[in-house]
Amino acid sequence: MRCFGSGDPMYEEYHDHEWGVPIHDERELFERLVLEAFQCGLSWSLVLKRREGMRAALDGFDEHAIAAYGPDDVERLLRDDRMLKNRRKIEAIVRNARAVAALHEAGGTLEQVLWAAKPATHERPASDGQMAVSSPQAEALARELKGLGFSFVGPVTMYATMQAIGVVNDHIVGCPAGDALSVA
Repeated sequence: MRCFGSGDPMYEEYHDHEWGVPIHDERELFERLVLEAFQCGLSWSLVLKRREGMRAALDGFDEHAIAAYGPDDVERLLRDDRMLKNRRKIEAIVRNARAVAALHEAGGTLEQVLWAAKPATHERPASDGQMAVSSPQAEALARELKGLGFSFVGPVTMYATMQAIGVVNDHIVGCPAGDALSVA
């Protein structure tokens, strides 16, 4: 029994081996933040299909390399067929990379900010229909990130990021992938 993704091998692979697995690496956290922002208004399967191409086009999601991008890079990415093409989202990637760089210069980390949103307690949903789309912690995280200069980080996107990086385990009760995370 899987929460989602049955029938699509790429989706199943993501669900079974990535979604909800705790991530602490700065580059991987930035990648998930970028992907979740791009998912707004799109299907997750489309984002997964473009992920490798976006990784190549975006210097491996290296936040420091992306922070140095200028207007010519934005135009290059808008012409790149590997990218999901949305000017506002691409500009947000650059802005967010710069915000991560500023956070690092101030002695902080993206990991500290994102993981501080972990709720004291969290109950896994009994079904897909009971899965939350936001939380008070996601709302607070969105406000904090916006205050740090990030964009495309609304509460729904932040909750999806929290799910993706393992801050909350929202695999439905009985899902083997979620059960494995609960005992890890």
